[in-house]
Amino acid sequence: MRNHPGKLSVFAVWSVALLLTITAFSQEAPPRVRLVTELGVIVVEVYPERAPVTVANFLRHVDEGRLAGSTFYRVVRLDNQPNDEVKIEVIQGGPRRLSRELRLPPIAHESTEETGLRHLDGTISMARSAPGTASSEFFICVGNQPELDYGGRRNPDGQGFAAFGRVVEGMDVVRRIQALQPGEEQYLAQPLPITLVERVR
Repeated sequence: MRNHPGKLSVFAVWSVALLLTITAFSQEAPPRVRLVTELGVIVVEVYPERAPVTVANFLRHVDEGRLAGSTFYRVVRLDNQPNDEVKIEVIQGGPRRLSRELRLPPIAHESTEETGLRHLDGTISMARSAPGTASSEFFICVGNQPELDYGGRRNPDGQGFAAFGRVVEGMDVVRRIQALQPGEEQYLAQPLPITLVERVR
């Protein structure tokens, strides 16, 4: 049987190219985090190349178990913000009150003007008061929320909020959580426990 070095070389080159492509894809695939609740599972994908400070902070909270005991505790709908001229729709979660040992310093604000990310349906973003105060609390957008972007009117300082990823599985769960009946103002009388927070990629 005669050898066909030309054909073998083409096959070898093709195999190497395929392997490199698969390796590159696996290295570049954005991290994902799973949030488990009794209403279902939410999986979020985060973008370290776009929002490196915010993503590093979120993943550190996840990897070091600092989000243990977190809940979804606030639901904001069109029908429960009568005093807000600019209305939004989100659910908010996190550990809310971290112990001193688990608390991390607040992070620099990465605005949507810097990152190019936007508050679209399913976007996960950081809750804050003043810019540079975000730490462990986050929210997920229900529907597009441009007023939360840089220059938006929801926050008087105009800096918007730091979007850093999006929901890739479980928007139906997000909507079920938003439909829960809040107690006083927008806060749930019984916050919904997030029973597991783990990185899945």
